[in-house]
Amino acid sequence: MSKKSLILFIILLIFLGLYVWQGIYFPKDRNVQENELFAVSKGEGLEDIALNLKNQEIIKSKLLFEFYVFFTGTAPKLQAGEYELAPSLNIAQITEKFVLGATIPYGVKVTIPEGFNVKQIDARLSEADLIQTGEILAQSRLQQGYFFPDTYMFDKDAGLDGIIDKMKANFDKKLDQDLRDEINAQGKTVEQIIIMASLIEKEVAADEDRSIVSGIFWKRLANDYPLQSCATIAYILEIDKWRYSVEDTKVESPYNTYQHIGLPPSPICNPGLSAIEAAIEPQETDYNYFLSTLEGETIFSKTLQEHNIAKQKYLR
Repeated sequence: MSKKSLILFIILLIFLGLYVWQGIYFPKDRNVQENELFAVSKGEGLEDIALNLKNQEIIKSKLLFEFYVFFTGTAPKLQAGEYELAPSLNIAQITEKFVLGATIPYGVKVTIPEGFNVKQIDARLSEADLIQTGEILAQSRLQQGYFFPDTYMFDKDAGLDGIIDKMKANFDKKLDQDLRDEINAQGKTVEQIIIMASLIEKEVAADEDRSIVSGIFWKRLANDYPLQSCATIAYILEIDKWRYSVEDTKVESPYNTYQHIGLPPSPICNPGLSAIEAAIEPQETDYNYFLSTLEGETIFSKTLQEHNIAKQKYLR
């Protein structure tokens, strides 16, 4: 090896060493202090744990986590359990938690599904003995929409304010700056997006259909046409039906999108990230109508005549 090649090789090793060192001892994001639940299940190996850490956006590099654990010989020492981790922790700190088994000793695990409303969240939290029944309902209903659906680990003594703060902090994390910038670029507000997302969440389940439904709804708003969302009728009546009658759609409420043009006054549920992204990124199509079959398939139509035919076929 020539002297020049040797120097280049040494420089390369130095840069590689710096990359590895920074990747291990520099956290993914030191500004994100909010902890989130991370579970290590019994039987999970190093590769599974590393992949889950990467997927939950707690670490930057799956490979570097695997390298550090293997290099330090701590792979057999990683303990199963539920941990509170944050992107502000580096790989060495996270590994130390796993080795020490620094699990959450007194936490209560609660899952809030996508599409839950405040009444359902109140019931779920009271069932877990974290709040008294009705505590969240006693708060302003306008809070709905910003309790991000997720699996949480709450301290038993967190109290209502601690629980609300944690769920809203999760919302702020999921609706990141890139999404907020896109909302601003469209001349919309976060409130408008979350209201729209709440309709999309309840109207259609398939991710690939949600952006199309979003496009239909935004088109209706632009044309001063009623949204005619059955999800708002379900919200008003507090009854889920396969089909709603003409009389149902005449119920008087500011949330009735058959009778009132525009978005409802506030979200009708707490939407997940898929519905929020669909509300921000509507797909432009020639479709103007849609319906959902019993099997959950979304049928799109371009004209009212096509839509009426589809209703006769699928909604008997």
